[in-house]
This record gives sequence, structure tokens and C-alpha cells, in this order.
Amino acid sequence: MSQTGRRIGLFGGAFDPPHLAHVALARVALEQLALDELRIIPTGNAWHKSRTLSLVSDRLAMARLAFADLPGVVIDERELHRNGASYTIDTVLALLAEQPSAQLFLIMGGDQWAAFGTWHRWQELSQKVQLCVAARPDQAAPSFAHALPVQVLRLPAMALSATAIRQQISDPRMGKQWANLVPEPVARYISDHRLYVQR
Repeated sequence: MSQTGRRIGLFGGAFDPPHLAHVALARVALEQLALDELRIIPTGNAWHKSRTLSLVSDRLAMARLAFADLPGVVIDERELHRNGASYTIDTVLALLAEQPSAQLFLIMGGDQWAAFGTWHRWQELSQKVQLCVAARPDQAAPSFAHALPVQVLRLPAMALSATAIRQQISDPRMGKQWANLVPEPVARYISDHRLYVQR
């Protein structure tokens, strides 16, 4: 099958854990960008994360469970197996080497967009991909210090944070409220493997 002109979305993140807003953004990206394929790319050695991420095996398993029901989704493991710091530009260049005629769409949330100027080789990255930033219906198009063309993805208002979910899980007083914030198979995995609990 020819790879000519394929529209491929790239959605990276720690996914520690993947939550319902991640899944909603993936679904919106598939629909609004008319993607042929959406690659979910769990972060490897994240240079910008001050905390230690959960085990690669757990984050990979949760990503597979979270996005399993979305057609066209591929879990791309390449950053998990990369030695040293993991940068998006390296992933993009590798994908373009594999599929030179593909059109790449880099999908991110507003928090990632706000920090885009700190990304490794961000100027080069912005020339290789179409930048796609999620915004709620009541938000204006996201702004950035540099005038870069951005496609806005309209996302329902969902104030979810992986950090807050981990904190809820680690606090036994919170009960199982957190289970409604992640896909059901992910909630089962977290409970079965006792992730994020204080040991």
C-alpha cells in the first residue's frame, strides 16, 4: 500500500496515567484533522520532567488500554527504547525518514503549547509538522510569542490532570473517585498493579 500523502497525527506524553481528556483529544484529532493514523507516543526519558516516571511497562500497558477503542490509533514505542533524553524532533525526523511523503500533525494541549519555546530545536520542529493545539470552545486561539501557524482543535471542557489523579490515588481518604477520570480498563490496571499508592 502506498504511503503517499498519509495524514499522521503525533500525540506524545507521559500518559502516567492516561485519562479521559487524553482520549477525548485523540478522538477530536482523528475527526477534525481527518487523520489516516494517530500515533500515541509515550515519553521515554523526559528531559523536562522533574519527577521519575512510572515503569515503562506500566505506562505502555495503560496507553494500549486507554486508546484501544479508537480506530486508526497506533501505540508508537520508539521513545521508550531511546537512550538518553527523548526529544520530539528526533521522533519526527525518524518518521519522515520512514514515510517521506507523509504529512505530520503534532497534537498538544495548551500547557505544552505555552512551553513550546523551551522545546529542543522547536524552530526546526515547527517547520516539519503542522502544529495542532487543543482549546476549549470558550477559549480564544492559543497565543505564542512567535508567530507560528497553528490549527486549533476544539475540545470539550475537561479539567483533568494526571498529576491530580496520581495525588488522589495516593491519598486513601479520597476513595475511588479517581476511577471516573480514567478509562475503565486503565482504572482496573491501576488497581490491580497498585500504581501510585504510598508504599
